[in-house]
Amino acid sequence: MPIIKAENLSKTFRIYQREEGITGYLKGFLTRDYREVDAVEDLDLEIERGEMIGYIGANGAGKSTTVKMLTGILEPSGGRIEVDGRNPHRERKKNAMNIGVVFGQKTQLWWDLPVRESFKLLRQIYEVDEDDFEERIEEFDEVLQLKEFWEQPVRKLSLGQKMRCELAAAFLHHPPIVYLDEPTIGLDVAVKERIRDFIRKMNRENNITVMLTTHDIGDIEDLCDRIVVLDEGRKIYDGELDTLVNRFTSRRLILDLKSEPNFHLEKEGVDEIDIDGRTEIVFNREKISASDLMKRVLERYDVIDFELREPNIEQVVKKIYNEGL
Repeated sequence: MPIIKAENLSKTFRIYQREEGITGYLKGFLTRDYREVDAVEDLDLEIERGEMIGYIGANGAGKSTTVKMLTGILEPSGGRIEVDGRNPHRERKKNAMNIGVVFGQKTQLWWDLPVRESFKLLRQIYEVDEDDFEERIEEFDEVLQLKEFWEQPVRKLSLGQKMRCELAAAFLHHPPIVYLDEPTIGLDVAVKERIRDFIRKMNRENNITVMLTTHDIGDIEDLCDRIVVLDEGRKIYDGELDTLVNRFTSRRLILDLKSEPNFHLEKEGVDEIDIDGRTEIVFNREKISASDLMKRVLERYDVIDFELREPNIEQVVKKIYNEGL
């Protein structure tokens, strides 16, 4: 049974529209005009226990609205939603005890308290046994190196240090589900790698379901086998990352040849040939494999050097954001 299930999930906001200028301002006191905006529309989603999925889309696609409905912050306008057997909005307190959340720049730590004291308070809130607490802090420290700034007030932490603390706080009570909204935004490469290692470790060792919303292509590529793509509130893709990449791009075989090329491989799956000092063969892996293509090339030409270029996921995601599917 899926740990997260949504059927025809929708969220509509009423947006106040005011005319420009003083006239519009004064008119707003007497009558108000509203328009309805569908942030999420007819979303069907199932996530199995222990899955780690990337939930992606352009700004305004409905990602954060979905997460807020799953966490119980927002009540859906329509449809049905269930998180680990609960309605997250109606049973908000029980749902909150059963999840972990990291929301970008929002914090669950106490600004003026040392990191250590914040975690002691969280232990009480989530009713974590003291022995389990000590064991988990030691485990988290191995990857996130929390004790470097354990005694510092939260307000004095760098962005990277703060985000490492936020992640540890989200996983402290070993919840069945953790929602991560832009967990690596604004961080340097070294901190990003440490955070990804930690998320991967928690998912694999504790079977924690992770729903990751991010614009960072590295997060998606490193952590997620499955992705869900939203466009203007609607789900437009749900499946394996590799399948999506293959759908939008072809592989390229770059060759240095001793003699001038004269290919006639169009019927064998080659889509395009560019000659610019080197020979570039663009091919569809569903029509011809790299090994078969290379075999045909070697039968006809003396090859000095070659390079196989895989599809670029960043280009694929940008194309989806700009053009949809």
